[in-house]
Amino acid sequence: MTPADAEETGIVCRLDELLAERGMTLARLSEQVGITVVNLSILKNDRAKAIRFSTLAAICDALECEVGDILVRRPPAPSATASV
Repeated sequence: MTPADAEETGIVCRLDELLAERGMTLARLSEQVGITVVNLSILKNDRAKAIRFSTLAAICDALECEVGDILVRRPPAPSATASV
């Protein structure tokens, strides 16, 4: 999902926040999950177009969290050209 896609769908990845809360690095998560740092970075920066359920489950296991802790839907920002 590109940042533009995230703005459109409102779905964003909270991986950064979860890693910070747990004092874990992206490199350490990569080792635990078996996914490259590059691919995790793409997810973390809201540039992923899709994610496999098995990948999501592995991340949840490593971070001891639920899917909804990683991916959240935030309302899109109001358009500057939107009429009231």
